[in-house]
Amino acid sequence: MGKYAIEADHVSMRFNINKEGVDSAKEYFIRMVKRDLHYTEFWALKDVSFKVRKGDHMGVMGFNGAGKSTLLKTIAGVLKPTMGTVTTEGVIAPMLELGAGFNHNYSGRENIFLYAATMGFSRKFIQEKYEEIVDFSELGDFIDAPIKSYSSGMRARLGFSIATSVKPEVLILDEVLSVGDAAFREKSEKRLQNLMGDGVTVLYVSHSTDRVETLCNKAIILSHGQLIANGDSSDVCAMYREMVKKR
Repeated sequence: MGKYAIEADHVSMRFNINKEGVDSAKEYFIRMVKRDLHYTEFWALKDVSFKVRKGDHMGVMGFNGAGKSTLLKTIAGVLKPTMGTVTTEGVIAPMLELGAGFNHNYSGRENIFLYAATMGFSRKFIQEKYEEIVDFSELGDFIDAPIKSYSSGMRARLGFSIATSVKPEVLILDEVLSVGDAAFREKSEKRLQNLMGDGVTVLYVSHSTDRVETLCNKAIILSHGQLIANGDSSDVCAMYREMVKKR
């Protein structure tokens, strides 16, 4: 790949949506055996292509249902595209959804090691980073409580603390900086800016053009699964503001 951290090449993602509600696994199995399941095709992504240079910070914008989260999941390897390919280079730390990657029955402490292991880091490495992760998260004694008892803000704090403490090559953030109190948001934004200064490639989903312009040098817009803009963040954000006015 050389100079690119991410390459999306004609990526399309299709989901089959059941036309009729199925109330139980038993009913689903019976209908499947009888071949009585009927689906509607839904294309969440349609022929999306773009490249992200190493060290770039790309904002991902679009209205609800545009395909932003689906795109990030294909880049993170959570979903395999129906058509096309996604190529990435380096360790990716995805924060796609609050609590994603956590086992809710395990404690925060246990989930630090579990989450980091999914990114390919050794237990010894995480032990060296453990205190830094806990201190930044500000969870205190809650670190030994099960994740299922955490609020959404607490889960966001822990996930962000892990993902940014290990300093990955690619960091994917899906609106996570909008969660939590003002002081933690400010602290998180400063850490993100420090990572950007260290050359970490960032994909940042946000509806805020101001934040995208502040944090990102590049941006794209998705609409109904299609890529409709790709360029410098200032130009793309101006286009997105016009789209918002016309809604």
